[in-house]
Amino acid sequence: MARKFREPRLIVASHNAGKVEEIVDLLAPFGIDVVSAAELDLPEPEETGTTFEANAELKARAAVAGSGLPALADDSGLAVVALNGDPGIYSARWAGPSRDFDLAMQKVEDALAGTDDRRAYFVSCLCLAWPDGHCETLIGEVHGTLVWPPRGTLGFGYDPMFLPNGETRTFGEIPLAEKQGISHRAVAFRQLVDACFADG
Repeated sequence: MARKFREPRLIVASHNAGKVEEIVDLLAPFGIDVVSAAELDLPEPEETGTTFEANAELKARAAVAGSGLPALADDSGLAVVALNGDPGIYSARWAGPSRDFDLAMQKVEDALAGTDDRRAYFVSCLCLAWPDGHCETLIGEVHGTLVWPPRGTLGFGYDPMFLPNGETRTFGEIPLAEKQGISHRAVAFRQLVDACFADG
């Protein structure tokens, strides 16, 4: 049985402003005081894990260790079927040290040269960690295809080139309020709410 979250304050263990905005918005109904790792000036740990789960837990535990507060971390990325799941856990690293996702999207497009298979999916792994060492980890996915050129200025990261199944708009063209209903992070978050935030 998952542990229920009863604490008044929670750290979002991320320095990614777009990711923090999405998570803060998802947490808004629960009346929790949410602060980001960036706001607390916590260092970003090196992501040495080989899975989304390992990196999410690493980031959550680092934020807990640096603050003494419970922390929620997200490790997410774009997995491209024809690229054997790349960039995957290295999605941010494909954007380089300056986090240039125009460059990252171009790298993905260049890597797809010679194939018609444009299937891809976003993965989000959420890890909620407590100061006593307990963790709860949930995973969400959303599947779709990649478009070129990228479309839209909403969202962040690879959103402008990702067309979710059943949609005519990329994540870069879908307003945040709508994206929150269908994104990989929303899928993982619904599981987290059911496990840790819902009464019962």
